[in-house]
Amino acid sequence: MLDKSSNQFLDELSSKAPVPGGGGASAYVGAIGMALGSMVGNLTLGKKKYQDVQEDIIELLKKSEDIMEKLKELVSKDAEVFYPLSQAYGLPSSTEEEKQKKDQVLQEALVDASKVPLEIAKLCLEAILLHEEYAKKGTRIAISDVGVGVIFCKSALQGAKLNVLINTKIMKDEELKNKIETELFEIEKVGLTKADKIYKEVEQMFIK
Repeated sequence: MLDKSSNQFLDELSSKAPVPGGGGASAYVGAIGMALGSMVGNLTLGKKKYQDVQEDIIELLKKSEDIMEKLKELVSKDAEVFYPLSQAYGLPSSTEEEKQKKDQVLQEALVDASKVPLEIAKLCLEAILLHEEYAKKGTRIAISDVGVGVIFCKSALQGAKLNVLINTKIMKDEELKNKIETELFEIEKVGLTKADKIYKEVEQMFIK
């Protein structure tokens, strides 16, 4: 999906088409946030002032690239798993048989439609944790971009959370629903606390 131009993506996102939607947009924003962290890392490479953290930065950049690639893939994956769900909502439900069939298809589609944004949230948490390292070891001339990047990743995590909850809300498999939501809320708790802390630390560098 990201092989399209940014304008095409935004046009489709703003249209009444079922995909892309909030999940894919969250993955995209998370990838942009991670890219900003990577930029800080790349600006730190080769600088004598930061010679003692060069190996750390190289390792951070590898991890960042992996997260970005996975988030980019999840932009398309989210569309793939949401489309069957959107189709399920439109199935006929006039007869009892049709109602049962619709419910079965819907419940099956909800599983993947919940798990993909959960994976987006997990990756956003990983990205936030990497920003903490960039904030400590990255060049000061681009430290504001760590703040921008981490707040993007925080927003992406929160966006992914809503895309999980809108699906688990009508999930009838209580065991799976509770498992997904428990993991989600733990990711949110750690991610938001950490992101706010990193952002505040960066912000304080510019406030007297």
